Amino acid sequence: MSSRRSRPSLRQAERLSPVPPDNSHCPPSNAPFAEGGMSSIMRIGSVQLDTPFILAPLAGYTDLPFRRLCRQHGAACCFSEMISCHGLTYEQEKTLHMLATHPEERPVAMQLFGAEPAVMGRAAAMVSSYPIDIIDINMGCPVKKVVKKGAGSALMKAPGLAREIIRQVVANTDKPVTVKMRSGWNHEQINAPEFAQMAEEAGAQAVTIHARTWSDGFGGTVDWRVIAAVKEAVRIPVIGNGDIRSRAEGQEMMAATGCDAVMIGRAALRNQIFAAHSFAELVALTQQLAG
Repeated sequence: MSSRRSRPSLRQAERLSPVPPDNSHCPPSNAPFAEGGMSSIMRIGSVQLDTPFILAPLAGYTDLPFRRLCRQHGAACCFSEMISCHGLTYEQEKTLHMLATHPEERPVAMQLFGAEPAVMGRAAAMVSSYPIDIIDINMGCPVKKVVKKGAGSALMKAPGLAREIIRQVVANTDKPVTVKMRSGWNHEQINAPEFAQMAEEAGAQAVTIHARTWSDGFGGTVDWRVIAAVKEAVRIPVIGNGDIRSRAEGQEMMAATGCDAVMIGRAALRNQIFAAHSFAELVALTQQLAG
């Protein structure tokens, strides 16, 4: 008979996350966007970001070590992998380990996903007891096993349910709440501007728009016009997302759409584009130090 480890309690899991003395200091990035540093680029609630480049949540990748690496190279804020609200409320060991943080990576955002407002609220309350700065709600994941449960991109088709989820999360935390979404379900149902307005009214303090539809998956072309339309529709900060492969492309997206910041996902796995130096310069520097 195989033995089964007992699940850790919430108190045991908290030992994974060292808390800074004041539990509120957000250290600046070591590689600021502009030479000589810069003042806050934008605020998400009470959280100040010192560059407009943010690490996107990437399932299987944006764990604590990778987030710390990206912060060291200049990311303004890093988002965790998406975390199941049910896994948290059941106190599953693997899920609780995903809440581990370190003072050097702050500000840090934890992303929750689920389709049940009450459970999402309870999960938000649990996450809020950790040294984190932002709670993000995933309303954009196109993966079938997430969508078939009514979570992720499926919520773009259910704005009423999405509104109640946001309200429950906001009601159960003192952290700023953000929402990551897509352009819509398909190209006949582009509803991102209206969805963003709903999120703002429900209490979200920023939205991230991945300018693809669910039907696009990770293919197709990112439509910057949707990002611009979302920016026009709301007063809260808007973060653009989709196919940003360099700092220059990020600046171009901000200039063209008016978005307040950009979120980098898959490109961060291949290139430290957050850094003040180009990738080629970093390679040359590494070779110099090794030689």
